[in-house]
Amino acid sequence: MNRHFVTLLGVCLLCLLPVLGAAAPLVAKVNVSSQTMTVIQDGEPLYQWPVSTARSGKWTPRGTFTAQWLSRYHKSSLYNNAPMPFSIFFRGNYAIHGTDQVTRLGQPASAGCVRLHPDHAATLFYMAETVGLSNVRVVIEN
Repeated sequence: MNRHFVTLLGVCLLCLLPVLGAAAPLVAKVNVSSQTMTVIQDGEPLYQWPVSTARSGKWTPRGTFTAQWLSRYHKSSLYNNAPMPFSIFFRGNYAIHGTDQVTRLGQPASAGCVRLHPDHAATLFYMAETVGLSNVRVVIEN
């Protein structure tokens, strides 16, 4: 094989490494319109769950975020110590977390976080712990 071709191929592969490494093994994809979350691991959809995002007058951020930190027994410092079990924080005070208001799942009800059934939040939380925060993406779209 031509030495210049091999060198060029090596350079091309090095340029592609950041792109190839950009795919996260765990993605929590939230659709605000349908109030659902699809959990995708290694490109395979595993779960689809009802969620609650921001109620009228509040806002759930849109975009793609990397998980920042986890808190198993979190309580809100902004909303009267409201329980936020299995929290995965992805943008400042915004998190995916369990809720005790399970009857409201499937409709906007939160102050901006993404609420899940506590069992689903626990599943996602432990998956995030397993793959590591740098490998967790939160995608929120309309």
